[in-house]
Parts: sequence; C-alpha cells; structure tokens
Amino acid sequence: MKKKIEIKNLKVSYGSKVVIKDLSLDIYQNEVIAIIGPANSGKSSLLRCLNRMTDFNNEVKVEGSVLLDGQNIYEEEDSTFLRRRVGMVSPLPVGLPMTIQENVTYAPRMAGCKNKAELDFILEDCLKKAALWDEVKDRLHTLATKLSGGQQQRLTIARALSHHPEVLCLDEFSIAIDPVTTMKIESVLHELKKDMTIVMVTNVINQAKRLGDRTAMMLNGEILDLDENSKLFNGQTKDSRTKDYIEGLFG
Repeated sequence: MKKKIEIKNLKVSYGSKVVIKDLSLDIYQNEVIAIIGPANSGKSSLLRCLNRMTDFNNEVKVEGSVLLDGQNIYEEEDSTFLRRRVGMVSPLPVGLPMTIQENVTYAPRMAGCKNKAELDFILEDCLKKAALWDEVKDRLHTLATKLSGGQQQRLTIARALSHHPEVLCLDEFSIAIDPVTTMKIESVLHELKKDMTIVMVTNVINQAKRLGDRTAMMLNGEILDLDENSKLFNGQTKDSRTKDYIEGLFG
C-alpha cells in the first residue's frame, strides 16, 4: 500500500510540557485509521500536526517530520495550500455566521473560484457527500447557525470537502450529536474512503471498530499498539494496557 503520510520521530511540546514523544507512524492511502486512548494522550495534538494547525499557537514546538506524499510539510513556508490538501473537522460543530450556501462555497471562493455553475456544483456535491443535501436543499440561503447540532456537524464535513482534500482529519466528530446522525456520518465516511485517506480520533471503541481499517492506541504521547482491527479488537495486542482500555478497565 502507498504511504500517504509518514510521521517520523515527532515530538510536540506546549511550553515545557511534552505531549507527544518521539512518535513514528505511517498512514496509507485510502485507509481509515482510528486513534483511540484516554484523555490527554496527545491524540488531538497529533491530528493538529497533520495540517499544521499548531502554527496558530506560539507556545507549541514541533520537532521531527511529517511527510505528505514524501514532502515534509514543515519545510514549506506557506501552510495555506496544505490545509486544502488536509481537511480538519473539529469535535464541536461550528457553522460560520453566514448562509448554508456561503459556508460550503467559502473556501473555493477564497481560492479564486468565481464561476456560479462551478460553485453550485461544489455546493450540491459536498452537501450530498455529507448526507445533508436532501435536508437543506430548499433553504440554502438560511443561516447555518439555525441548523441542528447534527446538521451543523455534517455541514462542517461538507465545508471541509469543498476544497477536495486528500486527507480528512476528524477529531471526535460524534461527541455532540445523536446516535442516528452519527450513523449517517459513519455511512458517509465509508463512501469518502474511496477518494481520500481518513484519520479519526474517537473515544468510542465501537466506532473505531466499525470504521477503522487499522487502529492506534495512544497513551501519554506514545503509540502503545497499532494493528489491523481484525487483530487489535480480538485480543492480539502488544501491550496489556491496550486490552484493558478496550475492555473499559480504564479511560
């Protein structure tokens, strides 16, 4: 399998606090890799490194390398293009204070797209991929902030898809939505995997089992275990703490 992302000897610090310790990980093209582990294990920090959201915090120091298609993303001065290639969906849905249509077409417009037909295609395509089109197609000019929580979460996915990312990062996307909407989004992710690589942080073990091709277990800034789901969730763990976490003995 082709390596899409190669993380090598990654170390992340917030001031004097080290949150990721010498971490190395290969992520393959068109796979869904789930990252599990208790709070404060470094999972979200790892995701932020993949599209350099760490740049927005002056206290963060990143060492090591993150290669996207063989190129070190931390060697590029401008990270704007990177964030078009690596999309991010945060835990809490945040609709921009504009219409549904404007939310989805914002990134393409900022990238210079002015053609109405093209923007309309992007709008419909992304909303359909996020399983939201049928619910909002008759009110595209409504404020996005009036959508339900689950709809806003799917809108953030549609917005992330609007610049055709090669990698989609999801940070506990189901934390603020109901089980029915969660299942809708999981169905969406199964389809999206055909076109992109998906890296997802989740605290829901069954979600990792359902969606992941492989799962990594993180604890204290390190990866304890990484394997195919068919092995990891059937007792074939390298570290006993992984098995204990999966079985709910700590978390």
